[in-house]
Parts: sequence; structure tokens; C-alpha cells
Amino acid sequence: MNAPPFEVADIVRAAGKNLIEKNRSRLTWQHLRVLRAIERCRTAALGGHLDQCSRCGHQAISYNSCRNRHCGKCQTNARDRWLAEREKELLPVPYVHVVFTLPHQLSQLALANKRILYDLLFRASAATLLEIAADPKHLGADIGFMSVLHTWGQNVLHHPHVHCVIPAGGLSLDHQRWIHTRYAFFVPVKVLSRVFRGKFTAGLKRAFRKGQLTFPGSLHALAHEPAFRSFLRSLFRQDWVVYAKPPFGGPQHVLHYLARYTHRVAISNHRLVNFVDGRVTFRWKDYAHRSKQKLMTVTADEFLRRFLLHVLPHGFVRIRFFGVLANRRRKSLLPLCRQLLQMPPRAGSDSIQPKTCSRAVWQCPRCGESMVLIQRFTAKELNSQPVEWRVHIDSS
Repeated sequence: MNAPPFEVADIVRAAGKNLIEKNRSRLTWQHLRVLRAIERCRTAALGGHLDQCSRCGHQAISYNSCRNRHCGKCQTNARDRWLAEREKELLPVPYVHVVFTLPHQLSQLALANKRILYDLLFRASAATLLEIAADPKHLGADIGFMSVLHTWGQNVLHHPHVHCVIPAGGLSLDHQRWIHTRYAFFVPVKVLSRVFRGKFTAGLKRAFRKGQLTFPGSLHALAHEPAFRSFLRSLFRQDWVVYAKPPFGGPQHVLHYLARYTHRVAISNHRLVNFVDGRVTFRWKDYAHRSKQKLMTVTADEFLRRFLLHVLPHGFVRIRFFGVLANRRRKSLLPLCRQLLQMPPRAGSDSIQPKTCSRAVWQCPRCGESMVLIQRFTAKELNSQPVEWRVHIDSS
């Protein structure tokens, strides 16, 4: 599929200032930082470097990227490096994909308390999986898994959920053998749903008692304890959505699968269709109608408003590991899992080794050979050069 002639960055440049002027009191410094980073990404404002073809000597300027995690153009290299490290941790077993979703009633509260509720979403979903997996009625094993936070739906509106990718099986509770799952998935999703709902609402109650929650605007009434208790009771009137996909293949399949989820942003450039007269058209899947592909058109202001719903708190970790894959347990338990599964020993240490490969940034547009960096420039140095010399290539 060919890339559109415009990007999210073009919408930010065209409509970002107007959005800021109209919503200055509602936008945080983090929103402004993201808008500014995307606006400046791969422009002379961030400086650049001179690259030269290792074969034909062709030279071209490449502008630097913003490296902001909300910028879709800056995630490819980060994703590839991350996947290279994850390859060392994969086990020769099928994997299961489970999704825990917060109900719509919690959306406004979550937007007002992102750090607390998103962290609680991670902890409640992880505790649910670990507790149920350890129950001998289901698996009776110590499992490990990775969780990834997504806060958007296909229409770019707020839809917080975590994707959990889980090896199908785990260590026996005495860590003496590997226990394989007896069924397609080791526990019914209805059990997961009810336990998850109970753990999350209990966490909400604790956060309220500690005064950790804020209730701005329309949420103000919930600041009173009777109203908040009533709100919590209303969350039990429906089942919470927990979805388990069928198990899929082994390690190499998992790498491709992870690449679809780990470093995504709210909407990527390839879904954009048109940007005309201040209106943006993008593709989306309507999951309520068998994932039918549809087009949606909104104003640029509305598009950016939806995009900014998904800006995460500064320093918030959106990819986490639990159980035997948790950072403090992985070093000792992952080799044990490999041993019990009779995997051949890995060459060298499991620790991350420094990269020794030479830096090849992109391919020469003339002969296809690798371009290599030969000189760096600051934004000031770039802007002082003649206009014709500053013609650059987008190497993303």
C-alpha cells in the first residue's frame, strides 16, 4: 500500500497552533511537547547529518527524528531493536494472546487519572493471570508473560486495554518441571473477567481512600464517598470484556505477532486517506460489523483532539513483564524454563551485548548501496547553508 502524500505531522503543522489557542487551558505540557516534537520531526529544526553512498559517493542530507514515542515515524527502529532482544527470551511452545479491556464507564476517570488507572490496569490484569494460572484447578503453574498498553480503538477514541502475550504453560509451583496446557487456553475467559473486575475495583477503592484520584469537571460529584461507592457498584452490573485469541505458533511467529502491537501509536500514517479543507479522512475497522473496512472523516481539530487523548504520562512504562519473565526473576528462571523444555543452550551470555555492526542509515537512491553517516549538523548550521544544498531525503 502506497503511503499517502501527507502525514500526521502535516496535520499538526496545519492545525496544531489553532488547537492550542482554543484549548490552552485544557492542554498539559506533555500534550504541547508531543505536538512540538511531531511538528519538528525530520525537519531542519532538529539538525541532521550528511550521508554518503559507500559505492557511488552520492551525498544527501537527512534530518534527525524526534524519537518521541507518540510519533509513528520514529517507532520502526526502536521496535526492531526491542524485538531483537525479545528473541532471546522466546520458548519453543505455543503462545496465547489475551486482551483485558476497561469498560466505557471508566473512560473519563481514566483520562483524568492516567498514571494511576493505567498502572492499575496492568497490575490487576497481571495479578488475575498469575492467580488463576497458579490454581491447580486450571494449570497449577508459575507463568510469565508480556503486557502492552493500548489506549485507543480503531476510531482513535479512548479505549484502554492491555494485550498480554503468554507462553502456553509454565513452571510447576516447585519449579521442578514444565507444565503444558491441557486445553486451548488454561482458564475460561469468564473466570478471568470476574476476577479482573474484582481486583480492579478493589484497587480503585484503595486509591480513593488514599486520596490519589482527582475528579475534575463532570467527575466532581464522584469526589464524595457515597457517590463513589455507588459508582463502583454500577461497575458490577455488566461483564467486563476479556478476550482470548486461539493459541498461535512458536518463537518466530511470536516475533512477527509482537511487531504488530508493541510500538504502535494511536494512528499511523498509512491509515490516512485525505486531508482537504481542514478535514481528515482515515481508514478504520468496524469490529461491530465483522471488522469491515470503513472511512471516517473528522475536522483536523477533532482528529488532533482524539490523537492527544493517547498521550501517556511522562516516564510511564507501557510494555511490562510479569511472572517468570519479570525483570527481577528472568535471569534465574528463564534458563530453567529452557532446561526443562530441553532447549539447546544459547551461544554466549543472555545479557545484552554491545552492538558492533557499522551504522548504515538507509539505501542510496541511485545505486541501492548502503548510505553511511560522514558528518553531523546542528539546526543552526543547516539553516546557514544555501537553500539548494539543504534539499534532504526522508530516510524513514
